Amino acid sequence: MNYNWQQRDWPNFIYDEKQIPAFSLGKRLGILEEKFSSLSQKSESDTTADLLILEALRTSEIEGEFLSREDVMSSIKKNLGISGKTSPLVRDKRAKGISNVLVEARKTFSQKLTKSMLLKWHKLLMEGNKYINAGVWRSSNEPMQIVSGAIGKEKVHFEAPPSFRVEEEMRLFISWFNASESSISNPAVRSALTHLYFESIHPFEDGNGRIGRILSEKVLLQSIVFALPISLSAAIEATRKKYYAELNKAQMSLEVNSWLNYFNSMIQSAIKISENIIDLTLFKAFVFNNYGNKLNERQKKVMNKLFNAEPEGFEGGLTAKKYGNMTKASKATATRDLQQLRDWELIKPFGSGRSLAYLLNIKKA
Repeated sequence: MNYNWQQRDWPNFIYDEKQIPAFSLGKRLGILEEKFSSLSQKSESDTTADLLILEALRTSEIEGEFLSREDVMSSIKKNLGISGKTSPLVRDKRAKGISNVLVEARKTFSQKLTKSMLLKWHKLLMEGNKYINAGVWRSSNEPMQIVSGAIGKEKVHFEAPPSFRVEEEMRLFISWFNASESSISNPAVRSALTHLYFESIHPFEDGNGRIGRILSEKVLLQSIVFALPISLSAAIEATRKKYYAELNKAQMSLEVNSWLNYFNSMIQSAIKISENIIDLTLFKAFVFNNYGNKLNERQKKVMNKLFNAEPEGFEGGLTAKKYGNMTKASKATATRDLQQLRDWELIKPFGSGRSLAYLLNIKKA
């Protein structure tokens, strides 16, 4: 079985941009940047934090790690300098690690890629992990394989180049990455190829997927020269099986049209996710600027909880019973409060009868 890196022309990927569906990435990113720039300074900080929190959680979930949202939130806000004087202690070092590397990568998005930058990212990511050689290329003589299945029935999906080749492979990759900023005009193509190329080398003992997705986002930010928060991992995690299937298929050949199409669709989805979160921020500002003096303390508490539950939303929606439990209000008071929020079109109903529940009416923004 020959993998892409074993092909004679590696790493010269073969593709036809004409086969990629038309997608005005620059225009979409420009609109997103304009929308983001229209936010107040506080709203801009809140949106940045929300998207980085989402990225940290989803990029970890793709790798099978499920982090505490509270730990990630605390670490991200601390890194961004918006945590306040009494920020909670971050208990999970994995949350601290992914938060640190995401904020660091965002600060340096416009800089040329270097070996020291990648090694620093890996060291930050692996903070507290005693079992991984952090901040260095992998060096084990054991094959670096992507495997699934039970012990004794393993299926090898991919085997990366042996460790003795990593130093030279990464030297070539870094050179290609920096040169591709001018040689590849389509940022969606460059982003997709960056991820595939990096993942195929798999230079670290662990953390390759997370750093590979950071590199793809670095490409997108370089294309607009703006540190716009984009959660590519949120889009990928929603179709995780498809992601691994497409990546595995692309690593078996140098012909990558299918991979480019798939990754292009993930970028589109990621931009839509960012737009939705910006809309959420605008809606939150609209609610408290226009209804802050009208909302009673119970309603303010619940509206804040609804906003904090996004983008996943309140599981099962907000019901009168949940409202009562959160505010210690009677059923009659809860129903009356909810009806008022509905009359103001701040929430919208779904279901009926005993199944009646509510969601934020974000279209109001």
